[in-house]
Amino acid sequence: MKLRKSENIDTIYGVFERAVRKHGGSTALVFLGTKWSFTELGETVENFASSLNNLGIKKGDKVLLYIANSPQWVISYLGMMRLGVVPVPVSPIYTPVDLKYMANDSEAETIVCLDTNFGYVEEIYDETNLKRIIVTTLVELLPFWKRLMGKAFNVVPEGKHSRGKDIYPFNKLLKRSSPPPPYVDLGIRGEDLGEMLYTGGTTGFPKGVPFSNLNLLNSFVVQRSMSESVIPKGEDVLVQGAPLFHVLGQGMAIGAIISGDTCVLLPKVQLDGTLAHIEKYKATTFFGVPALYRMVLEHKRSEYYDISSLKYCFSAGDVLPVEIERRWTERYQVKISQGYGATETCGGVALTPANERAPDGSGGRVLPGRKVKVVEQDSVEPVLSGEAGELLVSSEHMVRGYWKKKEETENCFVEIDGELWYRTKDIVRIDENDWLFFMDRSVDTIKHKGYRIAASEIEAALQENPAVVDSCVVGIPDKKVGERIKAFVVLKEDVKGVTGYDLIKWCRKRLAPYKIPQYIEFRDMLPKSKVGKLLRKEVRSEEQRKLEA
Repeated sequence: MKLRKSENIDTIYGVFERAVRKHGGSTALVFLGTKWSFTELGETVENFASSLNNLGIKKGDKVLLYIANSPQWVISYLGMMRLGVVPVPVSPIYTPVDLKYMANDSEAETIVCLDTNFGYVEEIYDETNLKRIIVTTLVELLPFWKRLMGKAFNVVPEGKHSRGKDIYPFNKLLKRSSPPPPYVDLGIRGEDLGEMLYTGGTTGFPKGVPFSNLNLLNSFVVQRSMSESVIPKGEDVLVQGAPLFHVLGQGMAIGAIISGDTCVLLPKVQLDGTLAHIEKYKATTFFGVPALYRMVLEHKRSEYYDISSLKYCFSAGDVLPVEIERRWTERYQVKISQGYGATETCGGVALTPANERAPDGSGGRVLPGRKVKVVEQDSVEPVLSGEAGELLVSSEHMVRGYWKKKEETENCFVEIDGELWYRTKDIVRIDENDWLFFMDRSVDTIKHKGYRIAASEIEAALQENPAVVDSCVVGIPDKKVGERIKAFVVLKEDVKGVTGYDLIKWCRKRLAPYKIPQYIEFRDMLPKSKVGKLLRKEVRSEEQRKLEA
C-alpha cells in the first residue's frame, strides 16, 4: 500500500504517516515476540480506519477504548486518529459502574473491548448510547501456533462474547473493502479534539479531559526529546512499562512510534517478563513508576538478566525516592530521569534530559514551553522565590477545561491577566535553575501505585452503602506503593454486624481494583469545619503522627 503524502504534520496521524514513509521496513511494534514493521502497521491502521468509516463512524465521534496493552490498542488508536474520530481510552479493569458513567458522559456510541470484559459491556449496553461493540482477544493478532500454545498452557485469559448484528470481531475489521476518504481531504487540524481521557473527580465522578491533536503531539515530541542526546530518533527500542490508557504510557509508546522507534509492548507488567524483554530486544529505554524500579531492585531473579543495553530510564507518576535512584544507578550504571506532570497538563510539566544531572529529590526541570506560578494555596498570590506553594501551569496548547463539568472547571482553571492557568493542587517549590521539587499533594488526592485517585470517589462509593452515614479516605505513606488507601467510616447508630470486610466487598463491585481501600477503621465521628466541611488534613496528620511514634 502506498500511503498518500499528508500535509497534516500538526496532528498525531499526520506525523505517524510521515514515520511510515520514512522508516518503512523497520520494526515499529513488538508484542509477545511478533513484529510489525512501519509499513505493516500503516497498512493495518488504514484497513481498520476503512472499516470504521464503513460502519458510519465519522470525524468527531467518540469511541471507548476498553482493552489492555496490545497491538489492537495501537491500531485502534491510530485508526481513529486517521478519521478524526476521538478515542476515549479507559482502564480494562474498570467496573460496570465506571464504564456506564464514562460511556454516557463521553456520549460514545462505539466501544472496543476484550472478550474478557465483554460481560461488563453487555451489562451496561442498554443503559447507554452505545450502538456497536468491537470485540477482540488479547492474542488475536498473533500467529496461530502462538495462540495454540497459549491455550494449551492456559496462560492466556479467555472470555466469551455474544454474536449479533451490532457486534464486530476486531480481526474482520482489518480486511479493507472501500478505502476511507483521503486524510488530507478530511480537514483534520491540530486544534481539533484528538482524544479524551478520564481522571479522578473531586465530586466523586471522573472528569473527562479533552486534548487537541496539538496538546498530544507537543507532549509526545517533548517527551521523546529528553533522550535524544543519547538515543537518536529512529534508533530507540522502548520496553513499555506503563498502561496505554494513561497519558504517560501514551507519551512513551505513541511518542516512540511517531519518532520512528521500536515499541516493545507488554500486556501487563510482570517482572521476569519485563526483564527478559529488555535483554532479548536489547532495549535502550525503559519507563516505570517508582514502585516498579523498587520491585526490580528487590526481585530475587533480577541478577539473572542482562539489561546493560539501557541508556535511558524514565520515572514519573509519583516521587522517586533518592535511595532507589542511587541503588539503580550503582547497579545498572544508568541514572533514572524523573518527570512531573498531570493528565490535565497532557503529561510533562518538568522533565530531566538524559544528559543532565538533576539535584537530589527533583522531579525535573520546568520545560521551556510551560509557564508556571507557585502561589499561596487556594489563592493566586505568589509566594517568595524558592518557597513552597501550590503549582499553577499554563501553556500555548493546553486543556481549556473539563468535559461537561462547569463547576469543576471553574474550581481548577483560573484566568490571570488574560491567561488561563490550571491549578494542580500540588505543593512544590522551584529553585533558581527551574528545577521542580514536589513537596506535598492535595489531601483530596491519593497516589497509589502511580495512579492518581480522588479520595472523594471512594468516599462516595462507601456512602452509597445503606449502613454508612459518613466516611473519610486518606493516603498512608508507603515506600513500596507510594500511599496505601485507608478509609474511616461512621455507621448509622442502629446498624450492627457490619465489618470492614463487608465494606471492602461492597467497594469491589463499584470501584476499579486499584481504588479499593486496604484498611477500614470505624469511628464515632469525623472532624468537620464550622461549616460542616470534612477535614481530611486532620485525619491525615493524625495518621502521620502514628507512623512517626
